[in-house]
Parts: sequence; C-alpha cells; structure tokens
Amino acid sequence: MSSPSEEPLGLGTPMLARFPFSSDKKSFNHGGWGAYPNIVRDAMRQFQTQFESHPDIFVRFSQPAIHTEAQENVAKVCGVSSNDCVFVRNTTTGAATVLHNLNYAEGDVIVYFSTTYGAFQKMITHLTEITPFTDAIQQIRSQGLNPRIAIFEMVVSIPAFRFPFERLTQVCKSENILSLIDGAHGLGAIPIDLEQLRPDFFVGECHKWLYVPRSCAVLYVNPAHQHLMHTTIPTSWGYINTDGSQVLLPWSISTESTTNSKFQTLFRYVSTHDSTPILCIPTASDSANNVEGEARIYQYLETLANEGADIVATTLATEVLQEPNLKPGEVSQYRRCALATVRLPLAIDGYDCNESSPYAALSPAEVRDTINYFGERLANDYGTWVPIFPYEGWLWVRLSAQIYLERKDFELLAAWLKALCDEVGTRQPRTRSGPSLKF
Repeated sequence: MSSPSEEPLGLGTPMLARFPFSSDKKSFNHGGWGAYPNIVRDAMRQFQTQFESHPDIFVRFSQPAIHTEAQENVAKVCGVSSNDCVFVRNTTTGAATVLHNLNYAEGDVIVYFSTTYGAFQKMITHLTEITPFTDAIQQIRSQGLNPRIAIFEMVVSIPAFRFPFERLTQVCKSENILSLIDGAHGLGAIPIDLEQLRPDFFVGECHKWLYVPRSCAVLYVNPAHQHLMHTTIPTSWGYINTDGSQVLLPWSISTESTTNSKFQTLFRYVSTHDSTPILCIPTASDSANNVEGEARIYQYLETLANEGADIVATTLATEVLQEPNLKPGEVSQYRRCALATVRLPLAIDGYDCNESSPYAALSPAEVRDTINYFGERLANDYGTWVPIFPYEGWLWVRLSAQIYLERKDFELLAAWLKALCDEVGTRQPRTRSGPSLKF
C-alpha cells in the first residue's frame, strides 16, 4: 500500500496539525502510550476495511507482503537484518517469550536491576542484585549459582534516565551471560545499532516512539540463539517441536510463509489478533522521513527533553535527575534520551534528604493521595497528565519530549506544576472537580 504524501512541516507546534489530539489538551507523556499521526490512523482504518471486506483473502494474500515490508522497516531502525526480527504484541510479551523458551538448569538465576520495568519483574522468580554489575555476578557465582541471563533497559521508565546498556552488553559477553535488552523507550527515541551492539535478545515497542498504533513490538533474536525459540506466547501454529520439526497445516498459512525460516514462521501467525498496527509501520516510517528522518528526530527529542527538564527544574527551584558531581560543561549520559525526570519540591517524611524543601514534608500516608490529586487537577484543570512518583524521599515528575512539543509547552507545564506544588505544600484545601473531562 503506498502512503499518501505529507507537506513538510516544522517541528514543534506546527506538527500538532498532523496528530489527532484535542485542541484543548497537551500531551507530555508520549512515553506512556505513544501517539501516531493522522496519516497513520487513516492507513490503519484502510487496512481494517480491507480486512473486513474479506478476511481470508486479505490475511493470506495481501497481508504477507506488507508484513515483510514492515519487518524490513523496523530492522533498518534497529540496524540488523530483517531475518532476525519478528513482531510480538508488546515488550512484556517479547521478554516473556524469551524467558519461557530458555532451558534452565538447577542453580540458574535471572539477574535484573531495581530499575527494571515492573511487569518484567513479576515474571522473574529470582533476583540477586549488587552494584556494580560485575560484583553481582561474582557474588552469584560464589553462592554456587549460575547467572543465566541479565535483563536491563536502554532507557529506564521510572525514574527516567538512559541506562549504560552498551557497557552492560559487553560485560554480559565477557562473562558468558545472555543479555536481554528492554528497548521500550529506546526504539525510535535514540539511535540503535544492534548489529554493532550484538545483544542476545532485544525487545522494543513500536507504538511508543515509532508513531505506530497500539499495540506492536519487535523482538530481535541473535542468529546464534534462534534455535532456542520453540514457541510463542500463546503457543500457536508455528510451534517448533523439540526435534526441530515444524508441522504446518497447508490451509493455515500463506504461500509466502513457506519461504521464511522456521524462526520467522513461528511468529507470523500467533492466534487471532489485530495485525493492522504492524501493517502501519511503512506509513509511519514514511511520515517520519518527511520531518528530515530519524536522525533529526533523535536530535530534537534529546535536545527538547533536556531543555524542557531544565525549564521545569528552574521554575520549581529543584533539579533534574542526572549523575552527581558533573563538571561544568560535562554532558550527562543519563539525559541522552527523550525522557527526563525532575524533582518536585515536595519531600516525604522519614528520609534523610540533602536538599531542603520550602514546604513541610508529606507524611507517607499523604503520598498516594497527593499523587492522585496532582493527576486529577492536571487532567481536569489543564488538560494534561504526567507521571508523578516517589523516589528517594521526594516526589518526582517524568517528562516526555516529542516532535509536536517545544520549549513554550514546558514553560506552561512548569507553571502548572508550580501552582499545584504551592497548593499542596502550603496545605491549602484540596478542591477536587471530579471526572469532568469531555472528549
């Protein structure tokens, strides 16, 4: 399917015309759900119409070629061969698929970090973590255990900062430990070259930063480990038996599937689900290229995330999360991404904090209600929402940069947050307007 052309637009406010946002609302949480341009929405609806016109003909004869093109598009962004990439529903499904397919022996453990995304943590049954990473490995082995695989992120979600995934991948190689990288906030947000990095496994969301409809993710499996993949989640038509055989029913697949590898075929048809988000990837890729391509977007997102965070921190008289004791002019490696974390001037009682707050500390019992109050007021009074969370004795806010935002938007958000911090910090009566939002 050929994509309609778009007229070039400048980044920032002019880009809002390409997205289906309400004119009275602002989105500062692109990292939460993603968003996609109108042209991608129209492509999705066209694919859905084609599917419903005759599901069998569309799935068997039209969809495979578009699916392959989508695969090639994502593989290019990842910097690897499309033979090594497959699609899954989301990063959690991709990570679960990898962990489910590995063979484990007595004493094998999975290593992850305290920053690992919560849904990933819940699928792991053992944790041993000591900093630095190499010390943790030695400690695990000194207990007679074997670190089988390590899971870590490209960009941590909460609190948001860029993780040293490149160095950790190299440590895993030198220590003979499998690496599984969570790229949910990396794919489409920072430059990626998996061919050079060569992790064992990588999973990344397409619907967060690649402007693709929800939900859609890519799973990369190093060619050396593709033989380990026997089943999808849920197990479906492409299941590979332990003897390596793959029995396919002739009527259940298209003729193109017979030319794919067993690994590719395994993931092509996984139960019944809406595959149109995958098919929208070429259109989303074309749309991104119309704003000067991926490199320009990466640069804009990182620059705006840094500038926006500085604006908010200055207004609140606080700080941006980054490495301690940076020298003047030294670039923060934590902040080389599209997300940023800013401290609110609201301390939590019971913590030994170095910084002072102009307000009395919140009691632990007040924290949850305060977070909910911020969310309700931001949504109802200002038409926006941002993640606010406790970390190291303070409340913090996560910010997402995006091509439809610019500095003046973060100036607005900073003023809104300052007003709410003053209201909460001085213990003014909390006025809740309730769920009055209209769409």
